[in-house]
Amino acid sequence: MNYPVIHLKRGKEESLDRFHPWVFSGAIASAPDNLEEGDVVTVNASDGRFIGVGHFQIGSIAVRMLDFGPTTIDSRFYHKRLEAALALRKVLGLDRADNNAYRLVHGEGDFLPGLVVDVYGDTAVVQAHSPGMHFARNIIAQGLVALPGLPVKNVYYKSETTLPYKAQLDPQNAYLIGRADTDVAVENGLKFHVDWLRGQKTGFFVDQRDNRSLLEKYAHGRSVLNMFCYTGGFSVYAMRGGAVRVESVDSSEKAISLTDANIDLNFPGDPRHHSTAIDAFKYLDDMQRGEFDLIILDPPAFAKHRSALGNALRGYQRLNGKAFEKIAPGGILFTFSCSQAVNKEQFRLAVFTAAARSKRKVRILHQLTQPADHPVSIYHPEGEYLKGLILYVE
Repeated sequence: MNYPVIHLKRGKEESLDRFHPWVFSGAIASAPDNLEEGDVVTVNASDGRFIGVGHFQIGSIAVRMLDFGPTTIDSRFYHKRLEAALALRKVLGLDRADNNAYRLVHGEGDFLPGLVVDVYGDTAVVQAHSPGMHFARNIIAQGLVALPGLPVKNVYYKSETTLPYKAQLDPQNAYLIGRADTDVAVENGLKFHVDWLRGQKTGFFVDQRDNRSLLEKYAHGRSVLNMFCYTGGFSVYAMRGGAVRVESVDSSEKAISLTDANIDLNFPGDPRHHSTAIDAFKYLDDMQRGEFDLIILDPPAFAKHRSALGNALRGYQRLNGKAFEKIAPGGILFTFSCSQAVNKEQFRLAVFTAAARSKRKVRILHQLTQPADHPVSIYHPEGEYLKGLILYVE
């Protein structure tokens, strides 16, 4: 192991001694002049003490730590980490006859910072969020198809929009291994088209699987409004749960087409479902009070950076305020934030503010988060990005 050495400023090693996986650029005292994006580097404290190894990149987060020991970062390293990630998913029982869609690698939560891998049947979709993982993509792909107990034959690389733009890497979305012959995955016995070629993220939001199952239990006999429906996941679960009416709303015509296709895949010709391509706030403004007694608010991230936090919180207040105004008495509201820049307390305060302004009696039934295949390293609490509340509104 002979990697270029980065030296930290005095006292800046404290978070790393607690195994936090990020080195910020302001913590670096000195670094070799010839470092390039994605290089593996050794990180030393100001007194020369060895701390660990990681991927270097240009930006606020300068190093993403891969290991806090004297480790060689090679194919064996990646394969061992992939094996450990799969072992956890086996414990969770996610790869079953009635479920073949799940997250296999969740970045820092699986001690592979900068890497996301979602599995859809025999296809794995790989996303790199750091140059180092981009350069390791072929090793990772080979490791995935070689993993014992993982039925993956195809690996699709989808990182055109996730890599830092300053890196100037020009990644191309493409199959690294194989080519899928179906885009249908199964989640808890329900079928979904997954558009990993052109869809958002890796093509499907597997992080809402447990929350969709919970919604199914509340849907019986209710009129359900699924805002920001995207692939229609919540709508499909509501249909199976016995909802009497399900309305799916998204501003994107493409999302509505995908929702309709997923409804048809599971409930062909079922008249209970209807979809509308329209702006969410316009739909909420125009709908009748009491028209729905179960509403899902699962918007895209309102704040991707802390600089947008204030606007994001006002957005959550306004959106939830509309739902409190329009939901029927005895209604149930599922409301979420996937913005990493918004913490649980801030989101809850935004929803509380909206509830207080509505002057309605509101009780918390459940506090929601991401599922166990999106694990949060105890040393990296920032990995907990999905927040949700289930509320009973009198």
